[in-house]
Parts: sequence; C-alpha cells; structure tokens
Amino acid sequence: MNPLETFLADLIAAEGPLRIDRYMALCLGHPRHGYYITRDPLGDRGDFITAPEVSQVFGELVGVWAVGAWGLMGQPDSFNLVELGPGRGTLMADVLRTVRKAAPGFAAAASVHLVETSPVLRARQREAVGEGATWHDRLEDVPEGPMILLANEFFDAIPIRQFERRDGVWRERVIGLTQDRLSIGVGGIVPGAMGKDGDVMEFAPARDEIARHIGARLAAHRGAALVIDYGHLHTAPGDTLQAMRAHRFVPVTETPGEADLTSHVDFEKLAHALGEGGAITHRGMTQRDFLLAMGLEQRVAQLQGKADAATREVLARQMARLADEAQMGNLFKLLCATSPGMSTPYPFG
Repeated sequence: MNPLETFLADLIAAEGPLRIDRYMALCLGHPRHGYYITRDPLGDRGDFITAPEVSQVFGELVGVWAVGAWGLMGQPDSFNLVELGPGRGTLMADVLRTVRKAAPGFAAAASVHLVETSPVLRARQREAVGEGATWHDRLEDVPEGPMILLANEFFDAIPIRQFERRDGVWRERVIGLTQDRLSIGVGGIVPGAMGKDGDVMEFAPARDEIARHIGARLAAHRGAALVIDYGHLHTAPGDTLQAMRAHRFVPVTETPGEADLTSHVDFEKLAHALGEGGAITHRGMTQRDFLLAMGLEQRVAQLQGKADAATREVLARQMARLADEAQMGNLFKLLCATSPGMSTPYPFG
C-alpha cells in the first residue's frame, strides 16, 4: 500500500465506507498525499494531456472568442479575466499572447485571476503567465466585477456521488475494504425515481454549487463564461468515473493519489445550475464545431504556409487531435453562459 491507501484503509476501518465524492476529494486533494498537491500531471511525462498542450492554436482561438465576448460586454475598461484550474498556465499564456497582439485594449483592461489549489501547478503557471496574475484558492476570493471566465477540464475533476439500481432499489456506491484492499461496493437503500437494474446515476453537488456561483456573478456583473470539458450534452445514466495514470486507464481504487480521478461532465445539469444562479446559457456544442467555427483550419493553414514539411505534418496532426471526431473533437463539449440581456457570443448563437 502507498501512504494514501494506508490512510484511506485506516479511515474506512474506523468510520466505515466512504462515499465516492469523499474518496475523490481525498485522492485528489489530501494535503500531503493528494494527486494535485504532489505532482504536475500534464504532458507526455504526466498522466494526461489537455487541448492547450496539444497546440497553441487552441488557446489562440479561445482568445479570439474572449475578445468577441468583451465586445458584447461593451468593452469595459476594467474586467476580471478568470481561469479555473489553469493546469500549467498554457491556455492563459496563449490567450494573453494572442490578445496583446490582436486586441491591445482587451489586454490592457484585463486583470488576470487564476483559481488553483496545487502549489506544484501554481509554480508552472507563474512560469507561463508571469507575475502579473493573481492566484486564489477559490472563485469566491476573486474580486467582484465584470468577468470573462474560462474553465478547461476543470469540472471533470470535481467530486461526484454515484447511485446504482440493484434489485429494484437505489443504493449509493461507496469505497470499502475487501481483504484489506480498497474496493467499490454499495451502501444502504436510498429513495429514488424509477430506473432499471444496472443503471448508475451520477450527481455532482459541488460542481453545481460552483456553477451557481458563476451564474450569480454573471447576473450581478456584465460577463461571459466558457466551459470546455469532456462529457455529454444531455443527462443519461452511466458510470463515467475513471482513473488515468501514464495516459492509461487504471482501476479507480488502484494506487490512490497517484492517478487522476475524473468523471464526465453532465452539461445539461451544469447549464441548469448556471441558470439557477441567474446566468443565461446558450446551446452546447462539440469542440470540433467550436474550433472549426472559430477558424481552426484557416489558422493552421496560415502557420503551415511559413513552416517546413516536418512542421506542417506536426500541425496537421495537432489539428486532427483537437478536432477529429474520433479523437477530442466529439468527446469534448463547450458551454457558454452570459449575463442576462447580453447578446450571444459567436458561435453559440
């Protein structure tokens, strides 16, 4: 057993099985042994790779989107540019590089705020973005005011609860011990709606709480939010909890604290929570549709025109990874939310 597994086993022996959300929270955020506390999980040497790490073009196009949203906000001369869970800071660095060149007024008006709890990733972000940003542990700590918010692969890591239908009743999934090793089981009967045996339903109260807070900020101040994550546009049963280590899926109870634990984002529920907060949400779309609408092919062609043959091939592979239906293009979805009364940012209208 690794140190976190020993801690979890002792905790379960003392207190009983853990709900899935508590297990996820401890695996990812334990103050000494948590996954995000102890390592940089990104890149080829890490456990997974995100779209901004695939190509600079991703961040450039998100930057173009942000400039358009700023225009619809009335081009305020001061606003908060916020990113939740910025990873290595690559997305924000590419956005800032783009807007400084293409929209200096946007760049001058933006006050950059990064919401990050990992000390390891904060150091990477500082290298990428520079000292001009302000770091926060929680979104609630970001100053009030007009806001453009970005959240790329943030909500998938928010802990979830799972409920499984067995023998005509719903039971909550828990992490217990089987022969002194961590294992997934079920707890007592919980009331619930109809379903068929074998169904698994997932709920993310913490995810909804954050979304409601974003919605409340957008209702109080002019702004827009862009959520990018893997998941589904409509609510459906299914077990999407997964662990990834060294770019491979592993059992969720194996080597806790050493693998990334995530679940697919339910964009329908996320949109509902944003709306409960007071924001207006706009139709979701795939990453492929968003990037193509924002000019992915044209930007890649522009870069290829200045490149040698080997670089052109790399650029083509990067574009395929981002937008191909069999790669990230259909798995990843985007959701846009805005202040009431604000026009819909392109291409969500």
